Amino acid sequence: MSNLLYLYGLVPSHEATTTPLPSIKGFDHDSVIYSISLNDVTAYVCELDSDYYSEETISDKINNDMEWLQEKAFHHHETVQQLAKQYTIVPLKFCTLYKSEDSLKHTVESNKEKLKETFKLLEGNEEWNLKIYCNDEQLKKKVSESNASIEAKRQEISQLPPGRQFFEKKKIDELINQELENEKNLFCEEVHEKLKKISLFGSIKKNWSKDVTGRKEKMAWNSVFLLPTPNVEEFIEEIKLDEETYGIDGWDFEVSGPWPAYHFSSFT
Repeated sequence: MSNLLYLYGLVPSHEATTTPLPSIKGFDHDSVIYSISLNDVTAYVCELDSDYYSEETISDKINNDMEWLQEKAFHHHETVQQLAKQYTIVPLKFCTLYKSEDSLKHTVESNKEKLKETFKLLEGNEEWNLKIYCNDEQLKKKVSESNASIEAKRQEISQLPPGRQFFEKKKIDELINQELENEKNLFCEEVHEKLKKISLFGSIKKNWSKDVTGRKEKMAWNSVFLLPTPNVEEFIEEIKLDEETYGIDGWDFEVSGPWPAYHFSSFT
């Protein structure tokens, strides 16, 4: 049985021919990554033993061997990241496998127009990520002291008979928590919209839990942007300014990049 092809990414052939590929070990640490020219598109792959890396074996490893998964996922990420520094790349997802070069060629040929458009979109642009964290207790204090809805509720309660005030005051905490979430969402949306104006695209992702981030603050926002390279400095400066301005209220900004453009170059 022939070997499988592990696909890392696709790049324009004119870039592949002008920039030599450095020596990079493959997925199994024995093979070497090499290029396959498919007319206007070049694929970067390595060969894998089809017996050892069967679909069933990989599925079992992913579900039952966390050490293997972490090592291989790190290898994939680092390899695609290295390629992205040299080429305009459409990065492929972890463990994208083809049974033959003909199968890979058919897929590329079937999607050549989409790939052409994607290369055009990505050339000269970079993917950056912004995560916004919030110290809820710190921001809650500000909301409690300055929010108009909460102050109106306090005024309303102060006009009630003493017996009623006791029960109504318990609702203040619920209102504060509600207004806290409103404040967080509004703030993050405003930051996002501001950064979108200097980006080509901005997309909102799912927030990560504390178990994943390892931080005591809750993640309030998670977003990715596709930026023209000349706009990256302005993008970072805007975030630094926001952190200097709003850090006192409990906001913390974590910006990272450039990353391979996974979110703006979907290819199956």
